[in-house]
Amino acid sequence: MKRLGQLVLGVLVLGASLFAAGADIAVLRNGFSIRHERREIAGSVTRLYLGADTNGYVDVPTADIESFEQDISAPAATPRSQSVNDVINAASGRYHLDPDLINSVIHAESGFNPRAVSPKGAQGLMQLMPRTASRLGVANSFDPGDNLEGGTRYLRELLERYNFDLIKALAAYNAGPGRVEQYHGVPPYYETQAYVARIIRDFNRKKLAERKAIAAKSTGSQKSHTQHTPTGKQTASLETAQQASR
Repeated sequence: MKRLGQLVLGVLVLGASLFAAGADIAVLRNGFSIRHERREIAGSVTRLYLGADTNGYVDVPTADIESFEQDISAPAATPRSQSVNDVINAASGRYHLDPDLINSVIHAESGFNPRAVSPKGAQGLMQLMPRTASRLGVANSFDPGDNLEGGTRYLRELLERYNFDLIKALAAYNAGPGRVEQYHGVPPYYETQAYVARIIRDFNRKKLAERKAIAAKSTGSQKSHTQHTPTGKQTASLETAQQASR
């Protein structure tokens, strides 16, 4: 738990080297498969790029990858389209959550694959179990809009349940609230601990990039003798988990 707490303040820095190119499928040991255009390895992490650009990707521990296979299916449009981003922003606004947090959860849950199904039966972008989806009023977990609405609402419920302790909320999203309460925090499961750490790293990376962009804009404004007031958006520091909600 102490290690996970330290990761809240940490940012993953990748000195990545190009490993491969082309449309392939990464077969994970947990039963998931992630289609990607290319991949890079940096230390113990493999970065899978989901599209032609560098904006959509998911970081996976290399040890969790069983194999790589050539994708022989017909090309499909990337699920991380502008419309999906619009849905994320809309759902985040309704439930007062940072859209970067929702993006990081989707990265860890499904790699932005709306048809993903886990070995335990979780479905869609935010990997909702059928029972949870039914309680949340999600009619079709494979519909990105329905799934994102339900998953974002569920994460908000968990944050409120744990007094906006982001680590506990993420652990409960993965292992269930019962396990978090049983162990009074993150349960001693490697899968859950790695899951929480992966999301925190990705979320911190996004916030650090945002902070650098704001700083660069501020510097440029000062050079042009124009007054600039920084925005109130969240920064990379997560000293309180309440910063995950707006």
